[in-house]
Amino acid sequence: MQWPETLDGWLSLLEVRHDQTIQLGLERVRRVRDALGHPQTCPVFIVGGTNGKGSTCALLEAVLLAAGYRVGLYTSPHLLRYNERVRIDGREASDAELVDAFVEVERARGDVPLTYFEHGTLAAWAAFARAGVEAVILEVGLGGRLDAVNVFEPDCAIVTSVALDHMDYLGSTREAIGFEKAGIFRAGKPAICADPLPPQSLLDHAAAIGAPLWVSGRDFGFAGDQNQWAFWLAQGSRRGGLAYPALRGTNQLLNAAAVMAACEAVKPILPVPMQAIRQGFMLVELPGRFQVLPGRPAVVLDVAHNPQAAGVLNENLASMGFFPETWAVFGMLADKDVAGVVSLLKDRVDHWRVATLPGPRGLSADGLIALLHDEGVKGDVAGFETPAAAYRAVREQAAEGDRIVVFGSFLTVADVLAGMKVSHQVQQDGGL
Repeated sequence: MQWPETLDGWLSLLEVRHDQTIQLGLERVRRVRDALGHPQTCPVFIVGGTNGKGSTCALLEAVLLAAGYRVGLYTSPHLLRYNERVRIDGREASDAELVDAFVEVERARGDVPLTYFEHGTLAAWAAFARAGVEAVILEVGLGGRLDAVNVFEPDCAIVTSVALDHMDYLGSTREAIGFEKAGIFRAGKPAICADPLPPQSLLDHAAAIGAPLWVSGRDFGFAGDQNQWAFWLAQGSRRGGLAYPALRGTNQLLNAAAVMAACEAVKPILPVPMQAIRQGFMLVELPGRFQVLPGRPAVVLDVAHNPQAAGVLNENLASMGFFPETWAVFGMLADKDVAGVVSLLKDRVDHWRVATLPGPRGLSADGLIALLHDEGVKGDVAGFETPAAAYRAVREQAAEGDRIVVFGSFLTVADVLAGMKVSHQVQQDGGL
């Protein structure tokens, strides 16, 4: 078979090759990993959890880069380009680097079937090995115990939060989901939990395998006022006078404290000076996580797609101050707890502009409108074919002092961002 020569070609091939987008289990991935022949030669962090994974990975990457390390970061999903998933030394991997890595995995896999995510995970690992990075951060795609990234051995594992999501795969209770998340822990290796109320199953699993577990609020934590915050460890270490991370949101101190705990835990093999932590927190960037765009009306982008994330978004919106009207651009996947998300935000929004999302999992605008009415939403509601179309309509109606909140699925935020990019390019071309 002739292999694709472009990144788009590879992604198209991987999308159609395997009939299951999710196939939990590690045996196949482990076989191809071994065939690749890239042994672990540097410290590895694995980051799992229901919400907060992306922010925690971004904070950790920024800190390690500020400390002078060459860092490989693998995350998912992406917003606009697949390249966002694989970062080397703080930049997105190039098309050529990714194509070379995909080819390497293809040669190594033989007749072993791999899903899109599994092939991409191994390709990221190959790209990091080729680049000779000095630290690797791997974000769990789904769950933890049976996720493809778990074929690698973490020197430190971080679980950010445990809430109800992906219940078809992970179980219907926090206890069941907590056990799956705890599957990234390793015997004798530091385990960090940023959830201050973890399920007992997570605590029990860490104890059963002998993973030294640090839990937020018990073994480490934070305190702060409007101007600065402090980090503490139970054994007495305290760092005060910290500036708030550049990522906005009331929950970011949970993530930042977990990153500081992780840095403390791996200090013997990957020392990070305090100045690097301060600098990394100041410079970190992550699109789509309570991202407030410059200009008026205020525009907030947030990939809140489950009730826990919606609750955090609600708190963050409440802290923004007064806006005469709040407009929502909203789109969700049908297999999510859409009613749970709406119930937490329905009193925060005055005007709902909902959109159909593509694909078999996408919920239609008509379906969203019916659900909003069932939830007793009082604001006016209108449907659109795409999130970008909904956003364009809102921009025409919203007053300068209003607020626009684009939230829900990654697909919702991505479509609006892509529309903004096209609009900006048109404006630039028109000005020439």
